[in-house]
Order: sequence, then C-alpha cells, then structure tokens
Amino acid sequence: MKALGRLMVLVLLAGLALQLYFAGRIAMMRVVNPESTAFQRSEAWALASSTGSLKWRQQWVPYAQISSHLKRAIIASEDASFNLHDGIDMDALEKAWEKNVQAEERTAKLISRQPEGKSGLPVVKPPKIIGGSTITQQLAKNVFLSGERTLLRKGQELLLTLMLESMLSKQRILEIYLNNVEWGEGVFGAEAASQHYFRKPAARLNALEAARLAVMLPRPKYFETHTGSGYLASRARTIAARMGGVELP
Repeated sequence: MKALGRLMVLVLLAGLALQLYFAGRIAMMRVVNPESTAFQRSEAWALASSTGSLKWRQQWVPYAQISSHLKRAIIASEDASFNLHDGIDMDALEKAWEKNVQAEERTAKLISRQPEGKSGLPVVKPPKIIGGSTITQQLAKNVFLSGERTLLRKGQELLLTLMLESMLSKQRILEIYLNNVEWGEGVFGAEAASQHYFRKPAARLNALEAARLAVMLPRPKYFETHTGSGYLASRARTIAARMGGVELP
C-alpha cells in the first residue's frame, strides 16, 4: 500500500510539473513567437522521408500585417463563435457528436446491405471523424501535442486550451494560429500561403482569395493539387458571404 501511495504521489507531481512547464511556455508566448510547433516538426519529418528535405516555408508576420479578410474568413470557416467562447464551444462539440453518430449509422446500414461472400464490391470506408474543435483547440494541438487520437491526448488538449485562453488574448491566439497553421506540403502560416498560392503578401489578400485559403485548411494537401476544383470555388463564395458579419478580436 505504501508503494502504491508513493507511486500516486509521483504521478501527481509529474502531472503538476508538466502543467507548470506548459504554463511557462504559454506565458512566454505573450511576447515570444513560437519558432516551430510539434505539428510542423512532425510534418517536416514526414515530408523529408519522401523528398529528402527537412525544410518548410514560413515567414512570421505581425497580426496587423495579415489581411482582415483572411482573419474574418478563418473565423467564419473554422470557429464562428471564436470571440464568444472560452476556448471550448460546447454547441459545436454537440453538433459534431451528432454528425459522427449519424455518419456511423449510415455506414453500418451500407455494410448491412452488402451481400455476404460477394467479392469485387466497393469497400465501405469508416466515416471521417468530425472534431468540432475551436481555433484555440487547434492551436493547442498544433503547438504542443502529437497527432494521435486518444482520450489522454484529448484531455491534454482541453486543458491546454483553457490555459491558452486564460493567459493569452484572443488577438494573440489568432495571430499565432495564422502564423503556424499548415496550408499544404511544407507551407506554414498566412504569409507563406499567400506568397505560394497568390504571389502576394498576406496583407494584400482580397476577400475571395482569403476565403479560398480558409476552405483549404481542413484538407490543405488535397486542395494544393486541386486548386481549380469547383467545390473549392463554391465553398469559397459561401465563406466570403459569411465574412461580413464577423467581428475581429
């Protein structure tokens, strides 16, 4: 029993030390820009394994040098309640849960309708999991965590999200997010994305260009090779229409 008690104390102390470490890093982010994120490093190594290069494109620009169109487009597309919640949007999580359950039910029905023993039929793929994550949750995951999907990692993400919201302003959170999020193979941040796709600085993006970049965020690697797709253009027009009602932090 004494050994178990000591083990529990050690686990608690280790957890406390880890949270103090994260708190210190987040406090530094008030004035120091993150050089790279956990997500960037993992993506860079994945890219290096196929290309032999560990380089990525990124250029940090201050909040004021990012087009207001892009800021509004990202909020409209990724997190419409960004200025209202404390890092976690319970309504979005509930809607995501409902959509995931519906997708699983549809997949189960398709599988049940397939005749047994028949070969050559198209394979029914499992539904894509919809996360309902806020911009702050995405930032917490990208900066600090690996891409694995476990309950422990999700718990860490939620805790880090609350810490980010309590220690950084909304404007600073959005600034760091826009400078580190991925927009294609080795393309990170608004400035690199703007230069890569439109040959202009992020400050000069117009509304439709900003909306197109916003559409790419959930699937940057796909859209990098399908920049002329009809869906991208249609979705960009939808986001552009929403942008007028978005208030910036």
